[in-house]
Amino acid sequence: MIGNFFLKMFMSIINLIDLQNKSKIIKFFKDAFDNKVINILDIGAHKGETIDLFNKNFNVSKIYSFEPNVNLFKILKGNQKYNNNKIEIFNLGFGERTEVKELNIFKDTSSSTINYINENTIYFKRKQRFMSFFFNNKNFLVEKQKVQIRNLSEFIFEQSIDKIHILKIDTEGYEYKILKGLKNEDFKKIKFIYFEHHYDLMINKGYKFSDIDKFLTTNKFHKKYKLRMKFRKSFEYIYENSKK
Repeated sequence: MIGNFFLKMFMSIINLIDLQNKSKIIKFFKDAFDNKVINILDIGAHKGETIDLFNKNFNVSKIYSFEPNVNLFKILKGNQKYNNNKIEIFNLGFGERTEVKELNIFKDTSSSTINYINENTIYFKRKQRFMSFFFNNKNFLVEKQKVQIRNLSEFIFEQSIDKIHILKIDTEGYEYKILKGLKNEDFKKIKFIYFEHHYDLMINKGYKFSDIDKFLTTNKFHKKYKLRMKFRKSFEYIYENSKK
């Protein structure tokens, strides 16, 4: 109980620092859209941070939000502020193809990932030591869940989505696989792709940033914004569709 309390306090401080970063993201998109009505796909909803960010600051028509962790999904669905026609929440993940995968869930749920975790890396051991300050149980990994993975283009087709102003992806090293599941005609529907990329070796992604950059450039997207995340070996990127 004490460990949970202090962890929540620490994460609250991190969230406040992140808000400073998010204010820069907000400014970028406000300059891009002004007061235009926008549609958003939020892949990796976690605890609703992106829903809150865009619903508060933008003229949102629709947010499709996806969270594969069933525990977090139930919390999101039970939150009354998300119970409206503008927000739809799905217990679903995305990848190159439709399949069932195993989700590694950590005490710090924001680090949960479908990818293999390399426990021998310096970054993992540092996180493990950090978590041991808050909990007697030093095991960073607390649960594994079977999760449904789908192809994003299939979802876009089923929902008859013809315009996506922002595709946000924060999936702890699964971003490239999600993008590779998009058909060419669906890339044309997207104005901005906003995603996070980890440079630490804890998550075995199987790709490098240069792979994403080359893939997006091939699909007529170009890097417009880069922002380093505090206390983490990760950056947030925004790519714009040069054809829209």
